[in-house]
Amino acid sequence: MNDTGHDALESRVTELETRLAFQEQTIGELNDALAQARLELSAQTGLLRRMMDDLRQARTVQFPDASEEPPPPHY
Repeated sequence: MNDTGHDALESRVTELETRLAFQEQTIGELNDALAQARLELSAQTGLLRRMMDDLRQARTVQFPDASEEPPPPHY
């Protein structure tokens, strides 16, 4: 292989190594973002569950028997 061919091959390998490093960095950043999103979703799910439990409890206190619940306004 002549010097021009060797230089071209070396340039291509360097370009591929650079792309690979960039892709590995991007995958790491995406993994971190996904992990953070999962943590946030878990926290929001827990909050929603607690709010629903509180709402059920408040409704039970206000209307202990569903048959005693007043009809909706459109009746």
